Amino acid sequence: MVLTAPPTALWAIPVSDLAGVARHALDVARAGIPGWRLVFLTPPGDLPRELTAAGAAVIEAPFGPAHGFRSSAGALRHAVAKLRPDVVHTHLSYADIVAALAVRRGPLLVTTEHGIAHDDLVYHRSAAKARVMSVAHTARLRRFDAAIAVSQATAAAMSEKWHHRREVTVIPNGVDRPPVTARPSGVRVLSLARLAPEKRLDDLVDGFAALARSQPAATLTIAGTGPMEADLRRQVDRLGLADRVTLPGFIDARGAMAEHDVLAMLSVWENCSYALLDAAAAGLGVVASIRPSRRAARLDVLQAIATE
Repeated sequence: MVLTAPPTALWAIPVSDLAGVARHALDVARAGIPGWRLVFLTPPGDLPRELTAAGAAVIEAPFGPAHGFRSSAGALRHAVAKLRPDVVHTHLSYADIVAALAVRRGPLLVTTEHGIAHDDLVYHRSAAKARVMSVAHTARLRRFDAAIAVSQATAAAMSEKWHHRREVTVIPNGVDRPPVTARPSGVRVLSLARLAPEKRLDDLVDGFAALARSQPAATLTIAGTGPMEADLRRQVDRLGLADRVTLPGFIDARGAMAEHDVLAMLSVWENCSYALLDAAAAGLGVVASIRPSRRAARLDVLQAIATE
């Protein structure tokens, strides 16, 4: 009897923080893909540590924006030469572009798009840069053999903005439903998001400031890391909310949800958010808004939380 080795898929992930893409990778690592050997290429940091703890095969290398294109391309080429994978599966646009330019023959190229807003200015500071990046995304997608999106909205945006010629396969993020436990009545608000401008956390703090005046016991936890942390801390201090609002950094999502009543998410754009899925599965109240008006977003969160 001849035993053949399973095909290998190299997952190339250019970030190591434990945000949404890391959650996706960890879920897949723990569940596995039947009939496939998975190997993860990531830069050093939290993600490879957690993947290793989950029993996954991991290559730590200088791969990602923090290491520059030359090092990233070299790390990917080395991993491909070493593993000879059947598929290179990239996540996030940086890895897509590196793979499109660095992997010229051999494995099939597959990309998963985790999030794309219809408004390019969410990610780029000028319309000119947005146009340049749109052309770059259109070109790199032509090098790929298959594309996956985590929601129908994401797939539609990819086709509309990047003129993707092949059909985009939609595979929504999924979560296991935990047992729902009774919670004491209260207004303990939770945010689980990267501390970045597109998450509109400054609006959440403003809305909570109004809520706090009528709900003396209300609290707000803004979990996560990112470039807006210092600005948010200053805003909290300016509004006199330091005893009501905490920014603990990265925390375990399920543990946090067990200690809160409402998840609030005011992102400019979301796709198939793990935080929203987890909150709904855990029986939390959910407040979400994608309205373009900042004032409307503040009013939405205040009114919705006050009636939760």
